[in-house]
Amino acid sequence: MMLEPLVSGQDIPVPLLGELTALYASNRAYQRLSGDFPDPDDIRPGQVADALAGELAVPGAEVLVARAGDGRPVGIAITLAHHPDPADPDPWIGLLMVDAAEHGKGHGRTLAELLEKRFRAEGRAAVRLAVLDGDPGALAFWTSLGYRVIAHRPDRALGRPCAVLRKVLHRTPRRAARIAVVDPEGAVLLLRYDNTEVGVHWALPGGGLEPGETPREGALRELAEEAGWSDLEPGPLLCTWEHDFTHTGVPVRQHEHVYVTRGPRRAPAGPEVAAAHATDLILEWRWWSRRELAEEREPVWPPDLARLLDEWEA
Repeated sequence: MMLEPLVSGQDIPVPLLGELTALYASNRAYQRLSGDFPDPDDIRPGQVADALAGELAVPGAEVLVARAGDGRPVGIAITLAHHPDPADPDPWIGLLMVDAAEHGKGHGRTLAELLEKRFRAEGRAAVRLAVLDGDPGALAFWTSLGYRVIAHRPDRALGRPCAVLRKVLHRTPRRAARIAVVDPEGAVLLLRYDNTEVGVHWALPGGGLEPGETPREGALRELAEEAGWSDLEPGPLLCTWEHDFTHTGVPVRQHEHVYVTRGPRRAPAGPEVAAAHATDLILEWRWWSRRELAEEREPVWPPDLARLLDEWEA
């Protein structure tokens, strides 16, 4: 896919304007919801030309036509380098639309990734957009790409109720280690964390490595801090995996070594445990059976933990 910018002050070539008009008109459900055109069932080239000219007149705005490999326009995107609100530091995706005949072919995801790549190249830390209330398909699409709802408010243009979403583009690498403690009945200890970015989830005891610390050393130290246990040794490596979240206000990409070991069933206890739980926003702890793990609806980290433990025991 290639992106072709439209130039402010220049007339859109008639063939391209016709293709863009057809693209807008093909998305009838969105046009009826948005109210951007007087008659969503009769969108005309002059109306599209006026709408795009109005977008390009905004300082920092860019209109990009997405062309497939054969040169056909299959989508359009409108971006804004700076929001009018000076308290908002992020660029915005004002519109991303794909020809309805091309839906389901991955063009929307590819176009979104190209926009994010452009923002990263400019050194932007994150990007925002708004999804109209009543458009669950758009909300599902953007959240599947890693965007998170951060607010609900009317849009500035027409006062339409919207969900505002944001995605972090640059993350700090972070190394971490965790340890799965399995009791004699096969249950595993999990801690319930609350994180500003990913929300409430269950995870094994563990955390970030200190300078010069090996993953095994870090797993032991974290187990002592969060459970108060210093009498266990990490067994084999269960898995490694990566995930995104925010740590002490910094968006990170965390690479984890996850170990497994046998241990008695007991409660976390020790003089430092309560303080560690408060610092790390640990809400509670619990021993989980494999069946409970498989049926839990809140996120469990690492994913497929029940399967990994079954394979380890086998």
